[in-house]
Amino acid sequence: MKLTILGGGGFRVPLVYGALLTDRAEGRVTEVVLHDLDAGRLSAVARVLAEQAAGIPDAPAVTATTDLDEALAGADFVFSAIRVGGLEGRANDERVALAEGVLGQETVGAGGIAYGLRTVPVAVDIARRVARLAPDAWVINFTNPAGLVTEAMSRHLGDRVIGICDSPVGLGRRIARVLGGNPKEAWIDYVGLNHLGWVRGLHIAGRDELPRLLADPDLLGSFEEGKLFGVDWLQSLGAIPNEYLHYYYFNREAVRAYQQAERTRGAFLRDQQAHFYEAVAEPGVKALDVWDRTRAEREATYMSENRETAGAGERDADDLSGGYEKVALALMRAIARDERTTLILNVRNRSTLSVLDGEAVIEVPCLVDANGAHPVAVAPLPDHATGLVCAVKAVEREVLAAAGSGSRTTAVKAFALHPLVDSVNVARRLVEGYTEVHPGLAYLR
Repeated sequence: MKLTILGGGGFRVPLVYGALLTDRAEGRVTEVVLHDLDAGRLSAVARVLAEQAAGIPDAPAVTATTDLDEALAGADFVFSAIRVGGLEGRANDERVALAEGVLGQETVGAGGIAYGLRTVPVAVDIARRVARLAPDAWVINFTNPAGLVTEAMSRHLGDRVIGICDSPVGLGRRIARVLGGNPKEAWIDYVGLNHLGWVRGLHIAGRDELPRLLADPDLLGSFEEGKLFGVDWLQSLGAIPNEYLHYYYFNREAVRAYQQAERTRGAFLRDQQAHFYEAVAEPGVKALDVWDRTRAEREATYMSENRETAGAGERDADDLSGGYEKVALALMRAIARDERTTLILNVRNRSTLSVLDGEAVIEVPCLVDANGAHPVAVAPLPDHATGLVCAVKAVEREVLAAAGSGSRTTAVKAFALHPLVDSVNVARRLVEGYTEVHPGLAYLR
């Protein structure tokens, strides 16, 4: 079975390959093709993967190419993990937004819109090529903003593109752990959009244990989200939000923290990864050791400004292991081997949430089998959550319209309608600022 990884020179690719090596129950991938536009990054990551595979019999063969059509032809699965504009683009997204006093995070607010505007045209081109060169392939989308990009690709690939994110899985795991349950045996009642969802129940042995957690201040304040949001706020919500909702509920504090930080997250990762790729290019260096050290630092500093604002302290050691690669391989295994499982995924709504149309991509528990991912029926959202979901989905639709038409006016509308951008004039200046620093947005006229 051929697995193609787009963005194959990306820093997190070794997580996927490492999971393939350790989870041999998957047992079907024989060929991994890495595709990237940067041959140097491809070479560096290939070195890490070669060291990972050393001494492991029957490790999947790895090849690398800068030719997209070659990479896609005949693929059974395609992991799309591209970053249009690179980390320099992410740093610019943050800088332009913060100069206007609004959030520049890569999936939330102005930064997420800018990232989506330059990513959607590329993702659509990939979807069209997959439909032509590998029509039977399943595309698993890692690329942020994951819900928006998955919806753009679904217009050409239908249900054969599925978006993934490790945030809901990590949240469910933390809740189950603090309740004394086995995360693998818990049913997580989670619903929303990517990076905009809530856990409304967590069932262990058929019983919803979330009310017990919400009623116990000590227990509720003992894990990441309790520290991040505060016990009183979680109790008032009656649910546990995805960590990214901190940007909405504590927006002013988050913007201030990012403005005062020595470097934005994008600038930190840009500099950190530049050092990594330079170090790995040196002869005689153990590439895997360099990668391990760099990854540990990356994970430990994740959302550090938000945790500092909330006084949440350092991340727990159990939360430093990532997990998106495990979700991707579990999804791939379920489809390839028809091993039915339940995963929280980004899929087309159908009739799951009545406030959204059937084509809208949402993030909910899905039953997965050889025919793909099927969203599970969920109870309606409370009004406060419905308002946010509908507002952000409307913005995503404007982003898709702007990317499809090249309309600068529509791009301004997308920024202006976002709940975290509070001025049409700010929206206009954001579009001006982003088109100046991003060549990939030259299509907006």
